[in-house]
Amino acid sequence: MRVVVFLAALMAMPSAWAVDNVLLIQLQPGGAYRVWHTEGESQLTYDEVMALEATARPGGGEEMATGAGPARAHETSDGVTISLSAARNDNFLLLDRDDCGHVRVWHSAGATNLPEDQITDIFISALPGGGKRVTAGDYQVKAFITKLGVTASLWSAKPK
Repeated sequence: MRVVVFLAALMAMPSAWAVDNVLLIQLQPGGAYRVWHTEGESQLTYDEVMALEATARPGGGEEMATGAGPARAHETSDGVTISLSAARNDNFLLLDRDDCGHVRVWHSAGATNLPEDQITDIFISALPGGGKRVTAGDYQVKAFITKLGVTASLWSAKPK
């Protein structure tokens, strides 16, 4: 019975909870931002990600067939990126390992697309332990400085 109640409550949650809830923001040369998403249309299995990571080279590793089409892993200054040549929008993935070695996959395209002024506000609010909560459009955001850039946790803003 508790499972049924939990599933019913989960289905009743606002759709904003179902889309990206964390972004990775990286400052690029020239002052532009690169925004990575926790969710995207290109989905690879854990085994595919691990196999691609093992082949990563600075110029690109061996191309492999995956469930999302042909993929190639590249070593970069940020770590390993995976290029997906057949993907329409979400054609790059960034692999991030936490301190315990767990892999997080960041997507180059996702559902949460904020304007540059809001990304800038989020970026400058970040602190290592989490900055002051800011409002960005329909979201409340708390931003953290990490080794790859700024991670921003987003949740729906409640009307006042």
